[in-house]
Amino acid sequence: MFHYDFRPRGVCSRAIHVDLTNDGATIEGVSFEGGCNGNLKAIGKLVKGQPVDQVASTLEGNTCGPRPTSCADQLSRALREAQSAARG
Repeated sequence: MFHYDFRPRGVCSRAIHVDLTNDGATIEGVSFEGGCNGNLKAIGKLVKGQPVDQVASTLEGNTCGPRPTSCADQLSRALREAQSAARG
């Protein structure tokens, strides 16, 4: 398992913790610090076991109110960074 910590920008959550398979292809777990607790726990459950590429492309560009980003959009960025780091 590969672990990656991401600091989101422009959203309420303070950190996103990502666990991927060693090859960086599949999400093993996601958790958030701060933000909308129930919604973010639900996102973590929904993405577990899913391919990184599929989840990142689905969530990319999602906004929150007037903000140009959201926790989901920041998760897509976290997943891309984590995948890149896992693959070296």
